Amino acid sequence: MSPGNVAVFHGGKMKLIDRRLKLTELLLRCSATALALLALILIVTNTQVKQIFTIEKRAKYTDMKALVFLVVANGIAAAYSLLQSVRCVVGSMKGSVLLDKSLAWAIFLGDQAMAYISVAAIAASAESGLIGIRGEEKLQWMKLCNMFGKFCNRSAGGTATALLASVALVFVSCISAFSLFRLYGGGATQRHPNLSVTK
Repeated sequence: MSPGNVAVFHGGKMKLIDRRLKLTELLLRCSATALALLALILIVTNTQVKQIFTIEKRAKYTDMKALVFLVVANGIAAAYSLLQSVRCVVGSMKGSVLLDKSLAWAIFLGDQAMAYISVAAIAASAESGLIGIRGEEKLQWMKLCNMFGKFCNRSAGGTATALLASVALVFVSCISAFSLFRLYGGGATQRHPNLSVTK
């Protein structure tokens, strides 16, 4: 047995918990993929044209750098969640349990990174949205949502959908943390009777 692998032998109750945990993880990852893709589509296809006197002004997501960041973050999160969903499906079909510590660490760190990036992108988008709704008098930034209402509403919908994807990613990161740190726990890790040291 290599140093990176841990022998874990579960009873019937732990197998049931493992099965439910795997199913929950798969559902959350699939949800995160779908919601992140939906948020990306809502924001990228969002546009509104406004006629101001003789000037035609088109609002699009690239006009707000926070929305560009949200689109990139959701694209990365959707691709990552899809890959991890495939890994979960393959693992479920094989009936394998995650035993390799290095793989568990890689999944944990990836999940943490996705959760943090997603939350940061939503925070930036929400702040830009508030400035668009209220303006900023001290900096003389005017309100934009009273002129581009449809654009702002759809951007808010995309941000709300991204928030749901982010919640799913946060729960997934909790599951991957549990899966990793139980490999180090004395209660969850038991030696096989044949591997025990006899005196």
